[in-house]
Amino acid sequence: MQRDVAGLGNALMDALVVLENDDLLTELDLHKGTMHLVDHAGWQAVYDRIRDHKVTFDSGGSCANSIATIGFLGGNATYCGQVGDDQMGAMYASRMTEATGQHALRFTGETATGKCLSIISADAERTMLTDLGAAVAMRGLGDFVEEVRTAKVTHFTGYTLLEGPMRGTTLEAMLWAKQAGGTVSLDVADPFVVTQIRDLLWALLAQYVDVVFLNADEARALTDEEPERAIETIAARASVSTVIVKLGAKGSLVRQNGETTIVEADMVEAIDTTGAGDAYAGAFLYGYTKGWTPASSGALASAVAALTVSQIGAVVKDRAHLETLIAEHAPREAAVS
Repeated sequence: MQRDVAGLGNALMDALVVLENDDLLTELDLHKGTMHLVDHAGWQAVYDRIRDHKVTFDSGGSCANSIATIGFLGGNATYCGQVGDDQMGAMYASRMTEATGQHALRFTGETATGKCLSIISADAERTMLTDLGAAVAMRGLGDFVEEVRTAKVTHFTGYTLLEGPMRGTTLEAMLWAKQAGGTVSLDVADPFVVTQIRDLLWALLAQYVDVVFLNADEARALTDEEPERAIETIAARASVSTVIVKLGAKGSLVRQNGETTIVEADMVEAIDTTGAGDAYAGAFLYGYTKGWTPASSGALASAVAALTVSQIGAVVKDRAHLETLIAEHAPREAAVS
């Protein structure tokens, strides 16, 4: 059966813990509010210090968050990535199966599962320790070819295009997707990605990408223009059929087939903004694969992103609430059918 969306990304187990004060951060000499790249031993040492607090585990990584969102919305999606053949790898697979009913993970005994420990302070600031581990060590698409070839949309993020083994695997997947007549979707994911591989991004946008997601900072970094102009430049220069620029509280812009739609943001009290862009991409692709209009897909994406920031955690799992949002934002003909 053809999948709506197959995602290929860096599989990172998220571990979230809320601390009452910042004493531990000070003791461990961790700079509050920043991300620290560590190895497995370094990650484990910090985790051992906080494991007696209430730690919540969930599947993570930008692409995985988007795929999980599609799954909880009821779309037919699967996730391709690599985890270690360890307890966290098994837990990651279980979480993705909960979201989508399936997964296409590869297990390796050579490297531990990648993971990100998010220490959330009382003021909602996040201090993160990330061990990329097995996530970035996947070499070659292998048996994931079939997942890519049979998907309506194959979704990627800019993180896998940074230098390392995953870049070649991602380029291979993009080629297979295009040769099979599928749609290639890319979430640029971070302004840092643009500064590192700007020329490569432009080349891939022109050669492979049909749908691209950026936020305002990423659009500026890529084009040296403000979002309203940048969205037109990207569509014209790279011939990308659908360009989405997210503007935070100002909503988003969706340019599809030469027309730009302004999508208003859903205003909520933000508790945790982590994963909002991932949720937007997943919800938009849900509507996109159903043949919804850009306005309807964008409205659903904004609603799901708003729901995401009103909770702690990058993925909304309340299926009943998500079904309500689908009913509210589906085009009339889709709702009738």
